[in-house]
Amino acid sequence: MNLPNLITIGRFFLIPIYFLLFFSNHPYNTELAFLVLVVAGLSDMLDGYLARKYEWVTQIGILLDPLADKLMMISVILSFLIAQMISWWAAAVFFIRDIGMIVSAAFFHVKGKKPVPANLYGKITTVLFYIAFLLIMFRVPYAEPFLWGVIVFAFITSSIYYVAFRKINRMVL
Repeated sequence: MNLPNLITIGRFFLIPIYFLLFFSNHPYNTELAFLVLVVAGLSDMLDGYLARKYEWVTQIGILLDPLADKLMMISVILSFLIAQMISWWAAAVFFIRDIGMIVSAAFFHVKGKKPVPANLYGKITTVLFYIAFLLIMFRVPYAEPFLWGVIVFAFITSSIYYVAFRKINRMVL
């Protein structure tokens, strides 16, 4: 266990805090919930930076980091769906991709396959999702079409990860 892994684990604890704030009756609930998302995003960047700079990259970190990100994003989309801020279709397509990635990662981990570390496309996808979340939370016009564009880009990113996964593991699927 090292500092980047502890920071990653801390992001798991931000998920219920986000929900509590998002659904609270506080006059600034949206702003506070978004602040939690910003903290999650910044801590994601910090743990990755520390892991690479000090060579603290671990297999558990390679697994937990994207899981923390995915669970936070799934939570945000779920909160938007419950609050009727996005359509069922957008949420369903998002859930299919992200839950599919979590299940696939767990399956291949059990099979002893090497995970694919984060790459530039994944980082861009994450930033674009955070922008979409900002637009949706603050009810900016055309926020959902922007989200759809990010979802399409996320599927392209997933395809890039799939190719990298096959190459790392020298698999024919």
